[in-house]
Amino acid sequence: MTINEELDKLEDDIRRLKIEYEVYFNANSERPPRDLVYRVESYIKRRSADQSDLNFGERYKLNALSQKYAVQNALWRRRLMEREEGRGQYAQQKRGLEALTAGNRVSLVFSDPAAEPEKVKQMLKAIIDVQRNAGHKMQKVDLTRFQKFLCEEMDQIKSLIECTSVQFSVSTEAGKLKFTAVKA
Repeated sequence: MTINEELDKLEDDIRRLKIEYEVYFNANSERPPRDLVYRVESYIKRRSADQSDLNFGERYKLNALSQKYAVQNALWRRRLMEREEGRGQYAQQKRGLEALTAGNRVSLVFSDPAAEPEKVKQMLKAIIDVQRNAGHKMQKVDLTRFQKFLCEEMDQIKSLIECTSVQFSVSTEAGKLKFTAVKA
């Protein structure tokens, strides 16, 4: 493999690494792409240590790719730290759920649970948290079954009181879970 082909492969690896980190930060992947990071860093270190066989254009391209990687790596490290510490956009998600569960009462307004999977996840997590705070063990609940349950309840309530949105609330009273729905 020629040096130009190696540099093109490095450029592709950096681009792929950027995509894989975006997938990771958007919670579609469980772990960061460590193996690709290792491959890119080891190549950059190896080539930067001995640039004697590179001509001016190849050296320029290697330095430009190294700088591009360094900038992206600093960004990824900062985002990783924010995620681990619960700051930045991750703090907003955490604060949103904490505000919902304030006072052992959780309330969310739904228009169509089938089209609002994020709210369904929040409601299910809130139910589990309320149960844990009350000292009860929760069995594993399937998200799709819970979403189907909310859709059925929603249809039933909409037909009874003729409304477009419903507020579901979860709380504990006398150590028992209380799940209520009212017109929003």
